[in-house]
Amino acid sequence: MSKPKAVGDLEIGARKVGWARAHMPILEEIRARFERERPFKGLTLSLVLHVESKTCALALALQAGGADVHMAASNPLSTDDDAVAHVLDQGIETYAVKGESITAYRQGIQAMLDADPDIIIDDGSDLVAAAIERGHGKRGKVLGSTEETTTGVVRLRAMQRDGKLPWPAIDVNDATMKHLFDNRFGTGQSTLDGIFSATNLVIAGKTAVVAGYGWCGKGVASRFRGLGADVIVTEVNPSRALEARLEGFRVKRMLDAVREADFIITVTGCNDVVRAEHFKAMKDGCCIANSGHFDVEINKKDLAGLAVEKRTARGGVEEFRMPDGRRIYLLAEGRLVNLAAGQGHPVEIMDMSFALQALSAEHLKKQGKGMRPGVYPVPLPLDESVARAALRPYSAEVDELTAAQKKYLESWEEGT
Repeated sequence: MSKPKAVGDLEIGARKVGWARAHMPILEEIRARFERERPFKGLTLSLVLHVESKTCALALALQAGGADVHMAASNPLSTDDDAVAHVLDQGIETYAVKGESITAYRQGIQAMLDADPDIIIDDGSDLVAAAIERGHGKRGKVLGSTEETTTGVVRLRAMQRDGKLPWPAIDVNDATMKHLFDNRFGTGQSTLDGIFSATNLVIAGKTAVVAGYGWCGKGVASRFRGLGADVIVTEVNPSRALEARLEGFRVKRMLDAVREADFIITVTGCNDVVRAEHFKAMKDGCCIANSGHFDVEINKKDLAGLAVEKRTARGGVEEFRMPDGRRIYLLAEGRLVNLAAGQGHPVEIMDMSFALQALSAEHLKKQGKGMRPGVYPVPLPLDESVARAALRPYSAEVDELTAAQKKYLESWEEGT
């Protein structure tokens, strides 16, 4: 496969990545230590992530630690070409172009396998799955992998259940400093950012349907409510549905909810959440977007099959006209609206997530050979170190337990 070439602007890319690094103090602190200690010297790291400025800051931090870093896109529409130009100039082989074909996307994944990595950093488990499917599913020199997303962790656990996971995989997604902040505050803000950019429509006074009330759904629902929308939550999990209701959201079945929706956002990790029966019931002008990892939550085939006309309404917005004249608007081709139409998660949020990725990769370097294949949590000390570092910019401090308090919490003798 030919070497990647930059299509973005090098100078603009340097500024974008520089801005990200200036607002990622935790990762920069790790980078400085990596530069001194060189924990990845002699190792190859393959990254499949959303390739934009914050991700490039992570790649550069790993490179500073001595790694030979290779990177490819985890989504055809989420790449920032300018940021790619910068890391290519810094010697990081990167296969990612915004709007690339599925063929090019898959070639990028193959290039990550061809690099013969010691450690894999994945987003959605596409690289790990490809390694297994293409005969690379033996542990060999691979010390392990890390996973960024809920969808990817679900796939890893399925691999483990089927006896197919060949190495230890660290579940970064479920670390406290990831899912509580990245999934909720990151997805919440960035999803609205993508919708703003794509539509330029007002949110206040509109009805927004949020499919899924996991951490991402909670963030999206709260941000819609904060902007004055009437929010309906749809769920398949009765406990989460009850939680949404007790937090003040209406809870309905999707078929009922779509009848009054101005916006529908899917964040479930499942397929066919919005399908033919729902398109038939939607009101005129409904905007549909997805913030789940893969573009399977909105059934695009059903939508295209029902429409009598399709056109581009504006950048990032496709209009589908139904036989009765209703218009349904699909944002960002049903892919991640926060990255395909917006700027992705806020920089400070990704500082925490990518700090965890960097520390987890270092943990695999130190401990990976002694770990059996399986899905592992981020070690608690790493999670807590990121939490403490994240407090500093907010001038927030925590108390320390006294010796007596520690003894009390570790004992069972004392009661009422």
